[in-house]
Amino acid sequence: MQARPALSELGLSSGKKTRLRRILFDHGLRNGTAFFLPYDQGLEHGPRDFFANPQASDPAYIVRLAIAGQFNGIAIQIGLAEKFYWDYAGEIPLILKLNGKTDIPSDEAALSPVHASVEDAVRLGADAVGYTLYVGSPAQETDFAQYRRIRADAERLGMPLVVWAYPRGAAIEAKGGKDSFYAVDYAARVASELGADVVKVNFPHPEKRDGVKPPYREVFTPQEAIDAVVRSANRTLVLVSGGEKAGDDAMLRKAEQAMDAGGLGLIFGRNVWQRGYDESLRFVESLQQILSQHPSK
Repeated sequence: MQARPALSELGLSSGKKTRLRRILFDHGLRNGTAFFLPYDQGLEHGPRDFFANPQASDPAYIVRLAIAGQFNGIAIQIGLAEKFYWDYAGEIPLILKLNGKTDIPSDEAALSPVHASVEDAVRLGADAVGYTLYVGSPAQETDFAQYRRIRADAERLGMPLVVWAYPRGAAIEAKGGKDSFYAVDYAARVASELGADVVKVNFPHPEKRDGVKPPYREVFTPQEAIDAVVRSANRTLVLVSGGEKAGDDAMLRKAEQAMDAGGLGLIFGRNVWQRGYDESLRFVESLQQILSQHPSK
């Protein structure tokens, strides 16, 4: 198993360190691991994601689920944070998503516009901000420029920056696809190179080798692939995404491999709230049993 870096090794400002320590040791399992509940899909995918469990269309339901499930935090957009989070402020940490887009246009030149600020996050009592970075998109010049401004504000205000590092664009699709080992590994490294404190990545698929760069054409196990992704992120902490809803056994195996690789934790949304309340909590408990075996040293 790979060891993840301690907070003291990350070169964080006092503000960032204070907020991350609060997230990791005052909430969730309080053992230095993280389990976040993302709820930005209403913007990113539209209401179709709520059909499986109509209750999930209510943001208040999601916040209550996050509190009952002892998550380390929720990730939501500015509108929902302003309308719903104040009811629960102080009970669960907030990651304020600062950008987002619909999935109506093609992803060939994906760009996620900024619609909130780090100052908004401070005003709302957030403990971190989130930014979606589309690695490989032809719009990367604009993306990197708006990200640089967000990063500077986060550094100035002592706010941890979580980057959703998502490979996108026609060039990515021609090189194994957005969740190939090549693409995910590259995305994790880009987030680290550009100064993310935490990076959210999808689990890599090493079997997707069509068009990828060498040495990604070799045969790797899923564990070898996620090990390499965490190494590429180095002193940027890694969260592994749940992605689309899948079978419980597959999700538990993904969680075990991510934590064995030295990941910080998990960020599962649809796999949690696209099921009934009680079933959600049972699934969360199974995942937390895995996290409990990987405390910070």
